[in-house]
Amino acid sequence: MDGLQVLAGFRAKFRVDELLVTRNEAWSWSVRPGQVTLGSGIVSLNRHAARFSAVTAAEMAALAEIVVSLENALRSAFDYRVINYLMLMMVDHQVHFHVIPRYDGGRHFAGLDWVDRGWPAPPLLADAQHADRAELPARLRQRLLESLPPADAAAAG
Repeated sequence: MDGLQVLAGFRAKFRVDELLVTRNEAWSWSVRPGQVTLGSGIVSLNRHAARFSAVTAAEMAALAEIVVSLENALRSAFDYRVINYLMLMMVDHQVHFHVIPRYDGGRHFAGLDWVDRGWPAPPLLADAQHADRAELPARLRQRLLESLPPADAAAAG
């Protein structure tokens, strides 16, 4: 499979365009379809790269910018304790991070209780919360968009 096919498959699997919160010239931040913890997301490179070493210096600088936006929005929306950035790439050979906000107590969103069942150990990635609620990723996206500064929210299109 060529790089464009890998990138397209990755973006479809994680519904990057549908669940996009914000993007810049190099990276996209989208809501993760399976919520490990409240506000879980994906930060992915906008072009195909199978290795982190292929990321350019300019793309690294752009990563720093998007991390500031996502941390501020997640803090405003859900008051996380810490964030885990996981670059696993065992299945999806596209440079990306799973962004897992961590909580030392429960949260309430969309009429549901949310608990970080892995706290304070590593997150339980296979344990998606409220997976039966198909509307949740879109509702989370909307809440995070509302937590972004207007310029960053406009980048979501």
